[in-house]
Amino acid sequence: MLRDHLHAPDHDALERFLRTHLASRECLVQIAGECEILYAGRATSVADAGNYLVLVKCDGSLQVHGPRGVKPVNWQPRTDELHVAVEDGRVVLTALRHNPSEMVRVMFLEAAVASALDLKEEAGFVLTGTEAQMQEALARHPDLIEDGLTLLDRELLVGVGGVDLYARDAAGRFVVVELKRGKATHDAVHQLARYVEAVRTQVPGEVRGILAAPAVTLPARTQLERLGLEFREVQALPAPPAVEAQPGLF
Repeated sequence: MLRDHLHAPDHDALERFLRTHLASRECLVQIAGECEILYAGRATSVADAGNYLVLVKCDGSLQVHGPRGVKPVNWQPRTDELHVAVEDGRVVLTALRHNPSEMVRVMFLEAAVASALDLKEEAGFVLTGTEAQMQEALARHPDLIEDGLTLLDRELLVGVGGVDLYARDAAGRFVVVELKRGKATHDAVHQLARYVEAVRTQVPGEVRGILAAPAVTLPARTQLERLGLEFREVQALPAPPAVEAQPGLF
């Protein structure tokens, strides 16, 4: 599992480590140390210098974790480009996303540990419950798919089938969402593409397509990008609302 490990690497060693293992896209890379983090995109944020754990997964997704809580202080769910550079004697990792245009920039002031781990994919993760229950949960909480998403309809019939979730995004564009409980494959991409094309013939303006699932195969992700469609990772669903007890007759 452990492919490579460095203890307290200097900047030259850390640069070589990142260039080698990020280029291969074959392992999970993690670096713990003192960093500065800059995010620019839909907003701008700067995390002051502090101790962070930086994770880069095989698919290029990036997470920056602080010492507390389960949520990253910053992340990039999908990256189109990863760049490693040296600026003023410091190693800088830049993760870029093209659509929407976003950037996470991590400057390593001092690295304590750097590791490259081989994590083999075993059985695929499947969300608890049926796809109907998944649809119901995400219809109640479309923000789990994307902030600002507003549900318009469920099982919308478009001639080639029923769209799982039909919505508008924060910019007013129509959004077709295809849901999968397990790892999404090429078939799910094909299905989403057919629904998007069908909706485009019926409404004016831009129509986006989103595939929402716990994971996606690499060929499916490549096909999504080629078609201009999107993937959203959904790893957990909210609990169903509690059913109030009905008063008895006696």
